[in-house]
Amino acid sequence: MKTSLHFYRSAPPASRRAPCALTIGNFDGVHRGHQAILARVRQVALERGLVPGVMTFEPHPREYFARLNQRPELAPTRISGLRDKLEALACHGMQQVLIERFDARLADMSANAFIEDLLVNRLCTRWLLVGEDFRFGRKRSGDIDLLREAGMVHGFEVQTLADVTDDHGHRVSSSEVRTALAVGDIARAQDLLGRPFQISGHVVHGQKLGRTLGFPTLNLRVAARCAARSGIYVVRVHGLGDQARPAVASLGVRPTVEDGGRVLLEAHLLDGGADAYGKLVRVEFLHKLRDEEKFPDLPSLTAAIAEDARNARAYFAVHGL
Repeated sequence: MKTSLHFYRSAPPASRRAPCALTIGNFDGVHRGHQAILARVRQVALERGLVPGVMTFEPHPREYFARLNQRPELAPTRISGLRDKLEALACHGMQQVLIERFDARLADMSANAFIEDLLVNRLCTRWLLVGEDFRFGRKRSGDIDLLREAGMVHGFEVQTLADVTDDHGHRVSSSEVRTALAVGDIARAQDLLGRPFQISGHVVHGQKLGRTLGFPTLNLRVAARCAARSGIYVVRVHGLGDQARPAVASLGVRPTVEDGGRVLLEAHLLDGGADAYGKLVRVEFLHKLRDEEKFPDLPSLTAAIAEDARNARAYFAVHGL
């Protein structure tokens, strides 16, 4: 149920400011737990004539504090880039997203200022849904009780939603998705997300090495700290016509041919090439074939790619596109 989405890096302009039903969070991955929250926001917004909206943060608060404390290893990996996050929020009925920059100003904002400046003045919040353990404001001093007290003063209602669990009773969370992706468990990640893990981006020019080896690829730049494990995957590619295209993809740093360490997603279409430069494509990960390897020479690399392509074709022969 994709809607028209407006997103702002500060307050919506006066012409677009309208009472809203709001939820707050990072929403990395927009997994099944997030989807339950969004469904509730959408339902209440429809019932009460409100704009369904989200307040999210960039960068992730944990990333900000990891940098501040010079502990970059504590920053969470990213399940989805901003484009994919906004696309998912729109697909789940959100019409307004405030992307609030998480910086020293926001980290030091008092809980009362957070409520009055952001929730009341900028977003005209009339109904708010947050997790039961939601904390906000300087040193996480704000909690649900403070929100409810403020709501009585400023005219908004506060509700909480219990955690969503999987079939085994485990909490569905971004951390669980990251763990699955880090070990290459694509099936588990898909179950938590409610859809295949994906990376989208514009096709960029590469070194043309794949073409030289007989396996031309579509190249996408990948955001830093991508949650997915480097490796070779069976994927399908959207955005190159009416139908998805079967492909095999390499996600990683190209250790055989590069030492730069930049992560790249390279997808080889199994049903022929395409004029794709500059196009926005979405790559859905279906199955992990193997980890990334460094080969002693290009002939060894070429043989491995050929085997990967055969295995990907075998996958599609069994599972279909």
